[in-house]
Amino acid sequence: MDTGKIKFDEKGLVPAIAQDWQTGEVLMLAYMNAEAIEKTVSTGRAHYFSRSRNSLWLKGETSGHTQDVRAIYYDCDGDALLLKVKQTGAACHTGERSCFYRRLDPEGLPDTEAGPSIISELYKVICERKKASPETSYVASLYAGGTERILEKVKEESEEFIEASKSGGAKEMVHELADLFFHTVVALGEKDIPVERLYGELRRRFGISGIAEKRARTGGGKENE
Repeated sequence: MDTGKIKFDEKGLVPAIAQDWQTGEVLMLAYMNAEAIEKTVSTGRAHYFSRSRNSLWLKGETSGHTQDVRAIYYDCDGDALLLKVKQTGAACHTGERSCFYRRLDPEGLPDTEAGPSIISELYKVICERKKASPETSYVASLYAGGTERILEKVKEESEEFIEASKSGGAKEMVHELADLFFHTVVALGEKDIPVERLYGELRRRFGISGIAEKRARTGGGKENE
């Protein structure tokens, strides 16, 4: 590691942005000095430098809301860092997952774009619905019906997506796929399987031939071809 590539300011600091390593969600902005960078690399946990306390600090040391660092990048000018992290708990001291939870621009400006983080947000809401009343929550009613009820909906939505793919347009396909995604996420939540495991599995398959990956899971013999 060569911190000589980093352009620290006159106080020996460089701004560091923490970003969710899977969804790309921006979590927080802090500052690091050379020691903080070295500590982060050697421990795998995010360390920052507090300008108010004038000291090094380990993210989550007292709150338990730690950041496991998966990668560290620096920008083209070398005067800013980007940390790809696995966030445990909330990144913000307010209890919000991200420090950037308030909008400065006037209401009414378009905000229709969504990224992969929407799946994580959906999963969180779905799991929270386990505590709701089946009479007031559709998700809670699915959970009340058990695995069979949930899988019936997954099957139903799969069939509707297939039909839309055969005879519908893009709008119908997207609508039905959203329904299918929703109910498969409900199925994950029912088994308490974190949606991050799906992200990890998809990442694992990158660069692997689909045929080779399937053979690896099924034993690889000709009888599986």
